[in-house]
Amino acid sequence: MFRGRGPAAPGRDAPRRRLLLYAGLSLAAGAVGGWAYARSGATGTDVARDLAVGWSFAAAGLVAWWRRPANPTGRLMLAEGVTWFIGNLQGSGVPALFAVGAWFEALNMAVLAHLLLAFPDGRLTTRLARWVVVSGYGLVAVGGLLRAAVFDPAVHPGASYLSCAGCGPNALFTGAPPGVFTAVDLGYRWAGVVITLVCVATLVRRWRASAPARRRVLLPVWISVLVAIAFVFWEALYALPSGGLVGAGAVVLLSDLSQVSVPAAFLAGLLRMRLRRAAVGHLVIQVGADPTPRGLQDAVARVLGDPSLRIGLWTDGTGAGTAPAAGAGAPAGAYTGPDGRPVRVPGPDSGRAATVVEGRGEPLAVLVHDAALREDPGLLAAVAASVRLCLENTRLRAEVTRRAEEARAAHTRLIESADRERRRLERDLHDGAQTRLVFALMALRQVDAGLARGGDGAGLRGTVAEADRTLRKALDDLRGIARGIHPAVLVREGLGAAVTGLAEESAVPVVVSVTPGRFPPLAESTAYFTVCEALSNAAKHARARAVGVTVESAAGRLVVEVTDDGVGGADPGGGSGLRGLADRLAAVGGTLRVDSPAGSGTRIRAELPCA
Repeated sequence: MFRGRGPAAPGRDAPRRRLLLYAGLSLAAGAVGGWAYARSGATGTDVARDLAVGWSFAAAGLVAWWRRPANPTGRLMLAEGVTWFIGNLQGSGVPALFAVGAWFEALNMAVLAHLLLAFPDGRLTTRLARWVVVSGYGLVAVGGLLRAAVFDPAVHPGASYLSCAGCGPNALFTGAPPGVFTAVDLGYRWAGVVITLVCVATLVRRWRASAPARRRVLLPVWISVLVAIAFVFWEALYALPSGGLVGAGAVVLLSDLSQVSVPAAFLAGLLRMRLRRAAVGHLVIQVGADPTPRGLQDAVARVLGDPSLRIGLWTDGTGAGTAPAAGAGAPAGAYTGPDGRPVRVPGPDSGRAATVVEGRGEPLAVLVHDAALREDPGLLAAVAASVRLCLENTRLRAEVTRRAEEARAAHTRLIESADRERRRLERDLHDGAQTRLVFALMALRQVDAGLARGGDGAGLRGTVAEADRTLRKALDDLRGIARGIHPAVLVREGLGAAVTGLAEESAVPVVVSVTPGRFPPLAESTAYFTVCEALSNAAKHARARAVGVTVESAAGRLVVEVTDDGVGGADPGGGSGLRGLADRLAAVGGTLRVDSPAGSGTRIRAELPCA
């Protein structure tokens, strides 16, 4: 039935509506801020430059929020774009708006410091970084309020970056003397300089401790450092005793241009991630059809741009491991690097991260890389998929090679087993039926010679009786050999009767349960000889007191189980019997499983196709 497209789910549209709401807020903040800035006497160029900075941050923040909703970085950039326009409210001519603009004039600087120290994860990872951010917001909240309370724009027209004599009045002004404002303003600006310098020092320390991949991700932060330096000069010029503002226009221009470059650098970083993700498609081609662990690690490191990346291949201790081989002596259930050393999953605060590569619900490998790469989960997912493809391909090639070698070995063993069986049959015929037939032939010749001489009838009858007994024994020997090759009862009456006959002839008590019906001849003969071998082992080696035989059909397969209460410890690869049986089953597409713990009996389970 055709079903029309219904309304979208509310949970799916909520993020979109929220982004549209904040986009409208950013446009409104820019419009009000631009209007107030123009009213203060700014030129059209100044207004355009101011709008470009604020809206660039807001647009980049919205894009980042949309691309990575769980990362606070986008919201911080959006907040930077909105708060950029707050100071412009001092040119509005509305006392309340002037007060808000004077109080929160430097709020965007506190948000910028928060953004720089939290980028790219959106988290403040050190105590010093948290101190800087809290100090910045605290300075704006407390110091900004104190400064606004003693700020009279009519007396200090140049105290704001707007520099308009007609700005104001200030609704928060308390009527303090001009000297008080000068002292408060000087302390306020020098406190901002100190916080800015500590912020820059924190960024330098963070840069020096970062790996190359994280340094590339932090590039927008260092572009933003230019903004901090520009504002340091700006605040230093204001803090001079003379209050001179020589060159202030150039500093403002440098500051604005630097701040415009921050969101541009961020968006360029997003584009770079997309281009890097496109290079993932060539990863499988780069490593080749049979990659070495070192070659795979180097190729992944180049794609992710992280020379410190390490790849660990999973070793499960079963002997199969994960191809390609990562070296001998690796601990079971661990990740092992190309050098054979263990690769450990890093902790949450180590600056490193781990991406686990799984295949069919089982671990294949782990990529230990710079934590900054988590900023693009799509890139990591694409790389992990490529690594999984490489490892699965290598493992399949190794599996095919192993199976081919096992098939060749099984074929060789089957040929050897057939040759041994031929020699045994030849020996049995020579030592049994052939010898008896020769004896019977000689007896018949004696009878013939005696008849020709007219010999005693009683003696001839005795010779004929001896020949008869010899021929009967030869016939029994031939029937036994024929039964060993293929029993007649199996052809006439089926698997159930043949297995029951084996149980009756066994030296150990046997309980038989066979599903009624006939099966394909090859399946019946293979199952029959499986029971033969299992009963023979139970009687000769297991010292069993009782044996159970179960034969049933399930899902197109014939399942044969033989269990005994013997001494256990049977080794499928140790003797020719079970190994030959496994080869015989494998030749018809079957499998053999032997469970024989020492002292707990033996369970032999064979499955073979019977459809």
